[in-house]
Order: sequence, then C-alpha cells, then structure tokens
Amino acid sequence: MTGPHLPIAIVGAGCSGTIAALHLLDRLPFRSLLLCERSPAFARGAAYASSSPVHLLNVRAANMSAYPDQPMHFVDWLQRTSGQVPDADLEKQIHDTPCGTFVARDLYGRYLTALLRDTLSENRGAFRLRIIPDEVVDLEPAGPGYRLTLAGGRRHAVAGAILAAGHLLQGESGRGAYIANPWSAAVTHDLDPNRPVVILGTGLSMVDLTMQLWASGFPGPVIAISRRGLLPHSHVSAAPWPRPQLSRAEERSLADLVRRLRHEVAHAQAQGIPWQSVVDSLRPITAQLWQSLLPAEQRRFLRHARPWWDVHRHRMAPPIAQQITALVRQGYLQTRAGFITGIEAAGRRVWIRYRPRGGGEPVRLEAQRVLDARGATPIGEAQDPLMTRLLERGQVRLDRHQLGLEVTPALQAISRSGAATPGLWALGPLVRGVFWECTAVPDIRVQAVQLAGSVEAALRDPDLAQAC
Repeated sequence: MTGPHLPIAIVGAGCSGTIAALHLLDRLPFRSLLLCERSPAFARGAAYASSSPVHLLNVRAANMSAYPDQPMHFVDWLQRTSGQVPDADLEKQIHDTPCGTFVARDLYGRYLTALLRDTLSENRGAFRLRIIPDEVVDLEPAGPGYRLTLAGGRRHAVAGAILAAGHLLQGESGRGAYIANPWSAAVTHDLDPNRPVVILGTGLSMVDLTMQLWASGFPGPVIAISRRGLLPHSHVSAAPWPRPQLSRAEERSLADLVRRLRHEVAHAQAQGIPWQSVVDSLRPITAQLWQSLLPAEQRRFLRHARPWWDVHRHRMAPPIAQQITALVRQGYLQTRAGFITGIEAAGRRVWIRYRPRGGGEPVRLEAQRVLDARGATPIGEAQDPLMTRLLERGQVRLDRHQLGLEVTPALQAISRSGAATPGLWALGPLVRGVFWECTAVPDIRVQAVQLAGSVEAALRDPDLAQAC
C-alpha cells in the first residue's frame, strides 16, 4: 500500500493486541490494520493458550468483557456458548461460587478467538484487518512511516505501529533440566515420579504449574521457592468498599499510604467486610497511585512491598485456592522462603542453591526439573529481536525501573532523547513500569480504548498524516 492507504501494524495478537485491534477498527473506519503474531494461535497469547480445565481465570467472568462500555459482553457470550458444551466439560470449565463465576482460561481464549473471527467476517474487518502469521523483527523509520520486517523476510510499509507483545518470555528451555519458560510444552513431559520438581516463584504462575503437574498425575513433591515464600490469597464473597479519599501526603509516601490502607482494612473488618474489598476499591486508581509516588518511593515499593501487594491483589479463584490448600496440607506442594544463589543443570539433573530467609546454612537442593515462574522477563533482558533493535536505534527507551517501555500518558513510545516517537505506541504488560497495573483484562481494555483515541488523534496531525 502507498500514499494515503498505509496500514497501522499491531505487533502481537494475544489479549492486548486483539483487544486493541477491535477498538482501532471501530475508531478508525477508513484505516486498515496488520495484526502480526509469531505464535501459531491468534488471540490467545500465553495466558489463554492452555486447554487444561485446571487453569482458571483469576478474575471473575463479570470483569472480563473486552469492551468497557459493555461490561456483560463476555458473560453474555458465555451463556450463549455454554449451551454448546457437554455437561461433563461444563462442570470442569465453569465454576459458580459465592463470590462470582470463574471459568477456564481456554474458554476466554475461545471468546477472544470468536471476536477476532467474527470481526474478520464482518464488513468492518473483512477488508481492513489482515492477519500476518509471522514474527516482526524490525520497525525501521522509512520516510514519514516505518518499514516493518518479518522473520520470514517479507516487508511492509506502515504508517505506524502498536507494540502489544504482552509478557516477553524467555526461550522454550534453558539449560537441560532448567526450563525458563513456564508455558513450555516440556513442563510435564517425561517426569520421574520418584524425584521432586522445583518451581522458582510462589505466585499465580507457580499455582498454574502446580495444578498442571497435579492434573498430569505427577505424584510430587513440588517445591516452590521465593524470597518470602508467600502464596496468593483467594477471592472471597464481600460487599464493596468505598474508594479511600487519599491526602497528597498519602499519595506521595509509601509509608503513609500503607498506614492509611491498614486503617481502612481495620475499619472495614470492624463492619464485617474483609480486606479484599479494600484492595479492590483501589483498582480504578492504582495507576494514579503508582504515578503519584515519588521515584524513590516507587523503588521502595519494588524492593520491599511488591510481593505483599501481589499476593493480596492478584488472587486465586476459589476452586483453585481450595485445591492448593489441600495440596499444601498433603505435603504435595512445599513452599520455602530464600534467596536463589545458583542453578546448575546437567542432563536430567539440576541443583538449586539458596540462602534461607531469616538466616541458616545455605541449602543445595537436587531436583529432576526446575521451572522458572518468577514473572515476565524485563524487556532489556528478554533478547527479543524487535525490542533489541528499537532500543539500539533509540526509537524507544526503558522506563526508570527498566521493567518495560516508557510511554506518554497517551501511550506513545518515548525515544532515547525523551521525545515522543511519532507513529509508535505500546500498551499492556510492556508499559507496566509506567502504569504498574496493566496486565489484566480490566486494565488492558481501558488502555485499548485510550490507545485507539490516541492513534486517531495522531492521524489527524498534519505531520503524521503525510504517512497516512
């Protein structure tokens, strides 16, 4: 395409990229899109690619609509679809609990896939949304736009691009028995029933892996190690709690903010309302709170408070929490608190060295496999070819904490010089260092709407319009 018809590229067709594409098609009725994805499946990404019924969403179904202005969109789709699922499968995939409905991740992946498929069959997407099943390895400035290069060698001229790669993971495997990518197909393959499996991390990814190992028939034990050894809490049934009206001092100081939240929790519990309601009341302002903290206070949060926030904020679906509690009680799942000092792998054996939290002699633990579930790899360490080239060329730069990319409030990428990069945006987990909470669907869908408006406004700009 040339002249006024250059498309906008979306790099990544998981949850973030798919939802962004849906909103861009609605906002840009005369613009074509290239939706690029390196994995075989579009619309699912790592989070929703699992077909296992033991992998449940950790967000209630009522909060999973792709459209902020249609909050029941996913629930309505679920009701229509459930009639097509055999009762035996339905019981495994949809769980009605006192605190809401929680469904298998596979069902949500099917929902996103259906939205993409339906869009491609409708007028708004049939001629304007092009699926590109290949990895984007470069976005070079070319005239007023960009030249997009795919791993297969093909190139496309585009007016701009949206970076929506989600969590950047390490490769399929690490060193022998050490598996760096917790979503690798090798996780449960060829396990010895008489030797333990070690998981690095004790958060929700560890919970998923433990459930997967248990469902596969592996008899255990599973040993999970993190610095504090904290397990995520469970969702509970609770009345809503009003959002606290925070003072300026509480917004800027981590100590003052924590003190206020403890006061709110005590006040709520005195009325019979659990702490979960207080934490949930912060969801609409979490990004605001993060950005209000001084940089030094943000660093304090990351060093000291982040694990506590994660286990209180990112909670397990009740059926999963019940099963994990039972596995802990049985000794199947063992959690340990300590600092990893080394990993050695040789063939089908791996040794983990860690220093126990609170003191004690260093421990050297042997296992048949180590699964790394400590979270997304920082962008600067991910060895992603596209991100590496963008960073080297100075088209983007890392945020101050080097968690992801720095962007403007309108989600436009910021270059090495500190200026906004024309025609380049990012959303979702890639911008977690700027907004903090942007990894779950309720946050991503809001960003997708905001991004669509930002792109529309940029296309009206005379300078960028030359490419468009």
